[in-house]
Amino acid sequence: MINNFKTLYHTKSMQTIKGKTVTMAKSILKQLKEDEREVRRKLIVNAAKVLYKKSSFHDIGMRDIANEAGISVASLYQYFPSQDDLFVAILKTEMLMIKTKLWPGKQTLEEISISIVDFLIDNEDIFLMMSHFMIKGEKKPDALEKFNIIQELFLNMLESALSKSAPSINKGFYSHAFFTALFGNVITFRNYPYSSGNGSRENLYHIVRITARAFHEAIKNDEYMNYLVEDNSLNTKENEKITL
Repeated sequence: MINNFKTLYHTKSMQTIKGKTVTMAKSILKQLKEDEREVRRKLIVNAAKVLYKKSSFHDIGMRDIANEAGISVASLYQYFPSQDDLFVAILKTEMLMIKTKLWPGKQTLEEISISIVDFLIDNEDIFLMMSHFMIKGEKKPDALEKFNIIQELFLNMLESALSKSAPSINKGFYSHAFFTALFGNVITFRNYPYSSGNGSRENLYHIVRITARAFHEAIKNDEYMNYLVEDNSLNTKENEKITL
């Protein structure tokens, strides 16, 4: 009987060990598959970024990206159902670069303005993708929602930078209006017909400096400050409604 008990105990122990081994193997296999999927996603994103640096994304199709990444078109669509989804993934990868490159310390409104202009001109692919989501009417709702999250993160970083150079106020609408003005400056004057090369950028610098000074003067005005507080109070209430 003792021998039978030992045999039974040994068998159950082996089954337990085997069960744990199988579970561990499945867990490792799952992690490997997830790692492989992430590697492929990065491969596709990097391939798309290479192509978008060479020419406008309007001229690049999903087949071009698949060829650059060395995968089939069908595989590409498994990772990114549309080009909008791919745009969002690229913009997301750029967030860390934006965060480390722009506004490392206290800067004036003019300096912040120039840094935004330089970033948008030097990274035209990013600029065009942002414009695509802001302007184009037909977009996938889920991709647009993800872009809005990324845009909000960018505006939060801008708001943080503005808080170091402007009075300590809630800058929700202020930062949004400031970025809208600068983005509009770039859209309007980046291909200004009467200048080219460095001259074109210098003209744009001059325009955004005027914009920055206007915003700087505005926050010195008590009437405007009261108006801004009322706007931010309204914005807070609207956000509370959305949260609820």
